[in-house]
Amino acid sequence: MIDTKKIIEAAERHLEGTDMFVVDCTCTPGNEVELTIDSDSSVGIDACAELSRAVEAQFDRDEEDFSLTVMSAGIGSELKSLRQYRKLAGKSAEVLLTSGVKILAKLEEVTGEGIVLSYEEKQAVEGKKKKQLVKVTRSYPFDQIKYTKEWLDFK
Repeated sequence: MIDTKKIIEAAERHLEGTDMFVVDCTCTPGNEVELTIDSDSSVGIDACAELSRAVEAQFDRDEEDFSLTVMSAGIGSELKSLRQYRKLAGKSAEVLLTSGVKILAKLEEVTGEGIVLSYEEKQAVEGKKKKQLVKVTRSYPFDQIKYTKEWLDFK
């Protein structure tokens, strides 16, 4: 099985000096490699094709045969790197906590330890019979987060 670290290193060398970066790299036992990249702006199909050619040129096919697919991290895919979290700051996110609670919120801040979300939740307000929607801002460490995705509201 081909070493994904070598694939990542080759990709990072090629992406150096651009706003693109490697998000993930997986390999099946049949040497089918999937390399996922993202960008601070956008990733076009031409950039994926160019990166695929550049990475494949770094390896000897006679020594180890593999299939390489380069793709961009799409809308709705889980965030995997701190850089992706920072890119999403100020936008809406769907966060699933390890406790099973799903939160749709604005991603206010990203630190090395976790994220800060702001959202509305119903709370008992003094002097009111019914619970009222109140804006709350809470911090969540990364170890309490199962996944985070960009959330698009089409309303």
